[in-house]
Amino acid sequence: MASVLSADDRRSLFALAGLLALCFAVAALGSAVTLPAIPCWYSALRKPFFTPPNWIFGPVWTILYLLMAIAAWRIWRCVGDRAARTLALRFFAAQLALNLAWPFTFFGARSPALGLIVIVALEAAIVLTIRAFARLDRPAAWMMAPYAIWVAYAAAVNLAVVSLN
Repeated sequence: MASVLSADDRRSLFALAGLLALCFAVAALGSAVTLPAIPCWYSALRKPFFTPPNWIFGPVWTILYLLMAIAAWRIWRCVGDRAARTLALRFFAAQLALNLAWPFTFFGARSPALGLIVIVALEAAIVLTIRAFARLDRPAAWMMAPYAIWVAYAAAVNLAVVSLN
């Protein structure tokens, strides 16, 4: 009996699964650092009026990580300019590393100021990723747009926390 999926299809699905696992591993590691700090340290900080409620973070980040993984997978699947694809995926990896660094600086080190430095770098890396993705696959770039908007909003909250504390 012949396989329903071709070898290329199986390879592509394996890549998607790997990117999903990678993005959600970053989410899990970030949560492991963040969640213990919320009840005591974070709750004691003065926060701006536009700080979102804690319950919103889980659903928002779940959607964002899903979109990020699918966007990266679309780029991984692109044929043609291999150098552009490699550069785009390097930008993606850099922003994912900065994404992971932020909870370790803000919550783990309990340093909103250091977190602010990281989140500004993260936003820049996301913008570079979107630009690189757009050259190869516009839908992939658009999938990253909600993430850029959310991180810009989070950076504004982070800046306000620094100024209030």
